Amino acid sequence: ISEKRKTMEDLIPIINKLQDVFALVGGKAASIDLPQIVVVGGQSSGKSSVLENIVGRDFLPRGQGIVTRRPLILQLVHIPATKSEKIGENDQKDEWGYGEFLHLTGQKFYDFEEVRKEIEKETDRTTGKNKGVSEQPIRLRIYSPHVVSLTLVDLPGITKVPVGDQPPDIEAQIVQMINSFITNPHSIILAVSPANVDLANSDAIKIAKLVDPQGVRTIGVITKLDIMDLETNALDTLMGRVIPLRLGFVGVVNRSQKDINEKKDIAKSLQDEEKFFETSSVYRSIASKMGTKFLRHKLNHLLLSHIRECLPGIRSRVIQNLGDVKKELAEFGDPILPNQSNKGALLLQLLTRYASSFCDVIDGKSKELTTTELFGGARINFIFNDVFQQEISSINPMQSLTINDIRTAIRNATGTRQTLFVPEVSFELLAKQQIARLEEPAIHCCSLVYDELVRIASQSLPKEMKRFMNLRERAVDVIAKRLTVALEPTKQMVSNLVQIELAHINTSHPDFIGGSRAVAQLMQKRTEKTNVPLKQEELLKDPKQGGDVKSSGSTVNPGSTTQSTPASTSSSSGNSNKNDDNSSGGYLFSLWGNSSSQSTTKRPQTSSNTNNNNNNNNN
Repeated sequence: ISEKRKTMEDLIPIINKLQDVFALVGGKAASIDLPQIVVVGGQSSGKSSVLENIVGRDFLPRGQGIVTRRPLILQLVHIPATKSEKIGENDQKDEWGYGEFLHLTGQKFYDFEEVRKEIEKETDRTTGKNKGVSEQPIRLRIYSPHVVSLTLVDLPGITKVPVGDQPPDIEAQIVQMINSFITNPHSIILAVSPANVDLANSDAIKIAKLVDPQGVRTIGVITKLDIMDLETNALDTLMGRVIPLRLGFVGVVNRSQKDINEKKDIAKSLQDEEKFFETSSVYRSIASKMGTKFLRHKLNHLLLSHIRECLPGIRSRVIQNLGDVKKELAEFGDPILPNQSNKGALLLQLLTRYASSFCDVIDGKSKELTTTELFGGARINFIFNDVFQQEISSINPMQSLTINDIRTAIRNATGTRQTLFVPEVSFELLAKQQIARLEEPAIHCCSLVYDELVRIASQSLPKEMKRFMNLRERAVDVIAKRLTVALEPTKQMVSNLVQIELAHINTSHPDFIGGSRAVAQLMQKRTEKTNVPLKQEELLKDPKQGGDVKSSGSTVNPGSTTQSTPASTSSSSGNSNKNDDNSSGGYLFSLWGNSSSQSTTKRPQTSSNTNNNNNNNNN
């Protein structure tokens, strides 16, 4: 059993080392909750005296008001008596032990008065001398053959009213600090309460109940049993009859302020404490379970049991985090060798991977695909096919183009003359104004693609470049500058494309609707409204050539949406001239005007009437 217990006690230094490592590393490691004993209590409840009695030395700051203003993580390490250290210049052996601070690595304190001064100095360095508090802990490790292996956390006492230069919310700050430690499910809460105060009003028990309502991991310590009023005792409290706790209560008797001022030795104080319980008529029956010595071993046993219960979970968390860290370390790439040529090869390798990663993001081959938003090449494709297309589709070709604008353009193009047909100059003038509106959305599309490329450059960095901060920033800066340099020529090229379209309007394009096709479509709509069928030969008769334009002979029926394209032929005079869209258009406009003023009748199909009509139109 002793061998097994010795093996278990070896776990406490391991937990202490893990705490130190986690404090230095931070990150995910700091999120692992380790077993520890958290000491809480109200101001002047005797909390500091309990800790000093457990350690066996005076080392904590003392004074008026709040003196513990930063968490003190106290790690007690039991060492054999044969491994005691030398004091120093006197070449004498310290039979008790020494202390070490984590922030002063390698420096050993054999004089515990110096330990107290260092705690005060380190506290003032962070919080100043205005009695403020800080959540940044001080880590102290004490090696001695006279201590049991424990990990204790001394927290500031709960105060109600700010004094001096303390902030108005000092109580809220202290409560928040305490909660950050006691909410750890692997921590044991050591609630210190004075015996001369009703336990129901104990600040320590109250705050412990908030996180441990069942009292499963809370152990109570009752102080100041020797200064209770006459004919009063705390037996019911110590027996758990007032507030039950699964870990129970332990009564202790600390040194009075007079004893502290007179430098009473702690060893002598512990003897007086033991004598008090053995000679007391009230506490004699439970004297074996009272006092600081019993509290030491009880806390050691509780901490070992707690470590044994939490060890599997801690081990799995450590292994998991270790695997994650190793994987992250492997992603950083090979270590840097001192050879200059190897550095150049490593730089070239990193830049090559960066270029490949940039291309993979654009091509959609990146290994880190996301499902929350479009990114990379998909985003660029969305800009072209959705954003740009919507902007183009939203342009109204007749916007800011009124009838008066069209009439004015036609009149300006004819000058002093009167014209029957629409001049091409006015048509090109009006069309170019609308075509020029395509330039703005095209330039905007270039800007959107540029922004996305800059975003890709900053987010496609390979993980191997994370350890080279300067290289990472420089690479992104160079890519951004190169994209900026290419942005202006791209915008200029897009602007030139629009200017090319403005320079020449191709009216011979198959998709362009000329005069005859436009009027034919208008006449078709009109015949559909009047429900009067017209033959296509009548619609496309050429009055100048004195004959009909030959066609496939199809008839435009009401409600039809398609018609055969007429084919122009030579005139009756034998001239092989092509159809003039303006001529046929003028004739159709006159025909449309006549048909609107007269009722539609069936035309006679005699040749004489046809010739007369042609002659009249020619005139």
